[in-house]
Amino acid sequence: MKKLLIILIVFLGYNSSAQTNTFSFSKDHDALLVQDLSRSAKFYSEVLGLEEIDNGGLPASIRWFQLIDSVQIHLIESEEIPATHKGVHMSLNTSELDKFMKFLQEQNIDFENWPGESTNTNTRPDGVKQIYLQDPDGYWIEINDNQL
Repeated sequence: MKKLLIILIVFLGYNSSAQTNTFSFSKDHDALLVQDLSRSAKFYSEVLGLEEIDNGGLPASIRWFQLIDSVQIHLIESEEIPATHKGVHMSLNTSELDKFMKFLQEQNIDFENWPGESTNTNTRPDGVKQIYLQDPDGYWIEINDNQL
């Protein structure tokens, strides 16, 4: 009984401290390892339309891109590229998803819905329409029409 009481006190103490966490986080950046920095930079600037920004004095093997909300994507040239899986993806939203899909088709850039049907969208249970595409290194990117 004494062990149960100690476990309960420890659990309640841990649980109450987790609930009083007052930290406030917002996204700063994602960092991606890429094999060909120029090819990947071209994709993020020309396909996704992201602005390239100064990389803060880092080596030329690292390039930074910025979304309209100031969140950044850092591309780091590397010989090692992690395995990719659609369930592990970056997600971006746009109010012009249909226009973006048409642009992708005009550029012969493949995209699909979650089940993998080419040039199709799907709608999540919350009503958000989405597509998925891959960057030159195979990273999955979800593009959706969510209104944040």
